[in-house]
Amino acid sequence: MRKFYQPDLAANFDNPFVRDGNDKLVRRSYWQDMNDHTLVMAMTNDEKRAHLIDLRREHLIDQVCTQEILSPDE
Repeated sequence: MRKFYQPDLAANFDNPFVRDGNDKLVRRSYWQDMNDHTLVMAMTNDEKRAHLIDLRREHLIDQVCTQEILSPDE
């Protein structure tokens, strides 16, 4: 089973990452109402890859989850 980001509900009950008992985003419309550019700006690291898949925005994974390539000298 996937491990999604689990926010501290005591600190922020209205967090856009809150999930229900079936592991579905409660505030799904928060994410779906964003255009692609805004979504890319809001999600910038590998930990959020699962959320893009959940939102059916897999085409953004390469933009959001870029891998840093280091030269052999580094």
